[in-house]
Amino acid sequence: MGIGTSMKETSLHYYRDPLVEAVSEDPEVNLRGIIIVGSPDKNEDKYLSAERVGVSLECMRADGAIFSCNGIGNNHVDYAHAIEATEVRDVPVVALSMCPAKDFVVQNDHLDGVLSYYKAIDKMGQDGDETTVLAENTVNKLDARKALAMLKLKMRKKEQRH
Repeated sequence: MGIGTSMKETSLHYYRDPLVEAVSEDPEVNLRGIIIVGSPDKNEDKYLSAERVGVSLECMRADGAIFSCNGIGNNHVDYAHAIEATEVRDVPVVALSMCPAKDFVVQNDHLDGVLSYYKAIDKMGQDGDETTVLAENTVNKLDARKALAMLKLKMRKKEQRH
């Protein structure tokens, strides 16, 4: 299974991103910003960019963060490390991914907040190929609301610890 038609995020998806809409419309949270990070080729650069995400969120004094990854496999190296680099700075993270955290190519102790949003697993053919319906397997409003609710829970747990 590779990244195909059903997993592609269209321009319209970016203009009307359900995750951004859910967070910006919620009166209990304050959207501080959006950080867009590519996935470098070299491992050293992957770890550097992931560390910069964690440091940036710490400097912004973010109470929590929701990550979203449009990719699998190699992209999960820096994605998993960015989650770790953020949580070690005491910023709770919820992450959205096409596959469950147990299937990431790298693992760490901070992947408990990964929500899988791949919806067409039951529609895949016998050969395991994804569907060819454009954007069928991208984050939708329900996925965004689940991520926001989970983040609020993690933020409350952090408040109770302190």
